[in-house]
Amino acid sequence: MSTVEIYTTPTCGFCHAAKRLLTSKGASFSEVNVMAQPERRAEMTQRANGGRTVPQIFIDGKHIGGCDDLYELDRAGKLDPLLSA
Repeated sequence: MSTVEIYTTPTCGFCHAAKRLLTSKGASFSEVNVMAQPERRAEMTQRANGGRTVPQIFIDGKHIGGCDDLYELDRAGKLDPLLSA
């Protein structure tokens, strides 16, 4: 199973939608709440090549993008292979 990391805030609807999709796929993920851990926001921005909005999603260390990007991968049939790698 792939390693999935997601940077979130508790008030972000897109974060909740991304986590719902991952959960529906049976994927486990580690979550970093950048509101509770503001020092991790700089780490997120660096890893996401300047991406400052949440969520920022990584699968096996590869930057996937945000919620829309995750759903687009799913629509294209590319998410399941990434999650099962």
